[in-house]
Amino acid sequence: MRDVAIVAFAQTDHLRRTDELSEVEMVMPVLHRVLDATGLRTSDIGFTCSGSSDYLAGRAFSFTMALDGVGAHPPISESHVETDGAWALYEAWVKIQTGEADTALVYSYGKSSPGRVRDVLTRQLDPYYTAPLWPDSVALAALQAQALIDSGATDDAALTAVAARSRADAAGNPHAQLAGDVPVGDPLVAPLRTGHCPPVGDGAAAVILAAGDTARALCARPAWIRGIDHRIEAHGLGLRDLTDSPSTRLAAERAGVFERPVDTAELHAPFSSQEVVLRRALGLGDEVRVNPSGGALAANPLMAAGLIRLGEAAARIHRGESDRALAHATSGPCLQQNLVAVLEGESAHA
Repeated sequence: MRDVAIVAFAQTDHLRRTDELSEVEMVMPVLHRVLDATGLRTSDIGFTCSGSSDYLAGRAFSFTMALDGVGAHPPISESHVETDGAWALYEAWVKIQTGEADTALVYSYGKSSPGRVRDVLTRQLDPYYTAPLWPDSVALAALQAQALIDSGATDDAALTAVAARSRADAAGNPHAQLAGDVPVGDPLVAPLRTGHCPPVGDGAAAVILAAGDTARALCARPAWIRGIDHRIEAHGLGLRDLTDSPSTRLAAERAGVFERPVDTAELHAPFSSQEVVLRRALGLGDEVRVNPSGGALAANPLMAAGLIRLGEAAARIHRGESDRALAHATSGPCLQQNLVAVLEGESAHA
């Protein structure tokens, strides 16, 4: 296995609406910043991989237009995943492992503002039995939250505390959409209130991966990917225990999370109740700093929020604020698909 690290990370300011910007105009500044952080040019990148969703854009093959922000000429080695950019990072990591590239640029973006995202996400569901009922993402998250409450795993006060802590931490994040003293708000879908749910917004993110000595030359303290794995639950919601996430636990085991304690965890938990599920699946105690960036409750640009968790965890290692961090990304209803990575600084690996 080759040593591969995240050597740079950049993201947009996440906003409720960016009507004045196309996807290309939103992505380009982020790509420039992440390349400038390493001194690399597009021609120096061995592989480029992106994550987005045509359903959000409302047109087929929309990601091909975003390539204008990268610069596809002269020809580049490029790929795309129709999901969160965390899975694009996984593909890029595999590409580097094969030896076909030493560096990779990974980016993702999503504009949720043009449509009603709660309706758009129903298209992820089983097309025969569930999707025709149009249960939206918030309603399904509410089912999960109620199952947790009924099992005694949480209550309204605990869910509110998760939301309050996340948005208090986001006060130190200049890119967050919501931060500081944000009220929990009115009931939305019982037992969830508006403050227990993520904001709808637009945003983009990018990271650069590099192998071995190349990573050390590009970054003073690379965030080494010591393990990464992703797993999926059964598609049918009725076949799952919504109070648990065995796919997260298995991905964490395969990534090596349980071998040594982590000091930081960036969890992709768009709803406060989902942080409860993830903490239990990952065995995270109060000694672990969870979502110091504010997490998805502070900014949840679809198709980029998972990549941002990896980037935020890596950035803390770059700054010397963490030695061993866990990063998690999810996709699909009620934590259906889960990716877990372990990132370490150089001193932690020595």
